[in-house]
Amino acid sequence: MESFVTKKRDKSAALKFLKKALKRHGQADKIVTDGLRSYPAAMRQMGNLDRREMGQWLNNRAGNSHLPFRRRERAMLQFRRMKTLQKFVSVHASFHNHFNSERHLVDRQTFKLRRTAALAEWQSLAA
Repeated sequence: MESFVTKKRDKSAALKFLKKALKRHGQADKIVTDGLRSYPAAMRQMGNLDRREMGQWLNNRAGNSHLPFRRRERAMLQFRRMKTLQKFVSVHASFHNHFNSERHLVDRQTFKLRRTAALAEWQSLAA
């Protein structure tokens, strides 16, 4: 992500920003911008208007990729001590790996068979 602050958001500021970003990061297949009209004007002048994409959530890839991590982080805030967290995570990891059968990839009958087999195996380990 590139951040660049200017007093104006006109064509010359957009041109300066795009040149700086492309020089630093190299040529891009796609350039995602917001709806500001100065970006297409600057890109037209640079000759890469065909690489421009515009959309409301297209530029939020980095934020969206961290959602599962943030969900786990929020759940772990309830632990007061590191020792308790480590104890829970060690048990949870083995339990989750054993019973996570990816329900969305198989039909109901196969899912029930796998879940029953996993439960039987888990009970034999616990005994």
